[in-house]
Amino acid sequence: MLHLAGGLRRFSRRSLLVGTGAASLLAADMLFTRKVQTERRVNQILTVQDDVAERFFPRASWILFPGYKTSWEESQWILGSLRGALNKRGQLAAVGYSNLGLDVDKIVIAVIEHVRAHKLTTLYFYGHSFGGMLATQVAARLKELHGVEVAFILLDSSPASRRDVLDQSWFEGVVFLYESGFRFPTVLRGGYELGERVLHKDERSWGKILDQTMEQLSPIAPSSVLIQSESAYIYHFDPTRFVGKLGEAKMAFIGNPWDRTVDYESARDSWSLIFKANMLSSDFRTDGARPAHASPGWNPSIYRPIIEELQDELVPLPSRGGKKTAF
Repeated sequence: MLHLAGGLRRFSRRSLLVGTGAASLLAADMLFTRKVQTERRVNQILTVQDDVAERFFPRASWILFPGYKTSWEESQWILGSLRGALNKRGQLAAVGYSNLGLDVDKIVIAVIEHVRAHKLTTLYFYGHSFGGMLATQVAARLKELHGVEVAFILLDSSPASRRDVLDQSWFEGVVFLYESGFRFPTVLRGGYELGERVLHKDERSWGKILDQTMEQLSPIAPSSVLIQSESAYIYHFDPTRFVGKLGEAKMAFIGNPWDRTVDYESARDSWSLIFKANMLSSDFRTDGARPAHASPGWNPSIYRPIIEELQDELVPLPSRGGKKTAF
């Protein structure tokens, strides 16, 4: 019994030290997570500085509307990856969604305040995945409420409605719980994320599922409430409400036939049919991109030439003597 007691004492001491260290790390992570989440309680326009764009396009800007579960940092990373193409028409900015949940009215306010503060006269919207839905609605609201017309809306693998989302089993469950008043607390986010990614596996390997789950555990990741509200937004989005409300805005759809998150053909055809007065291009494809769904940050060499060609075709620069203005 004395021998067993001695072993138990040694085991308990080791366990105490390990447990204390783990608890300290967990507490520090939770405190940092709370700090970050608190700082991101309001929508913000996130900018990426570019000297060329600021010099030649002081009154024009691209605004990126990030996709599902995209963090503020990833939004800026996408802008940085596409900088060489986007800065040929405007400055670079993205909408940082509030962790309190997606609120279109507040996003419109954030965008118009940015427009007025920087005296912008030309806007180009980049809709990243579901962000294409939001970009379209915000464009319609800007014109209706403030008389500001968006020049160009680029839809990157954007579903036109929930019917374009290929796997809706987990998606519908998230919306049901959200609208029933249930909110996933941050401390349960790891299990929530892993479960969602396993059931909605798509083109991801098990290694990728683990990597993306760990990314969502990061303090800078979107809150669970924001993710739930994004799901509800996609579920109820009706593009027909904005037909005829975009003015002269030009639209283009790009995507990948190998996309296993959004039905490429269904989404492309729906946007083209519903917004036939605005849609000028839907033939560009991001073949070869990995993953196939809305991945400009991972595949800038595929995306940049497409964006440049669309800009030259749909929003050409003023010319002098028959030649495009150089910069």
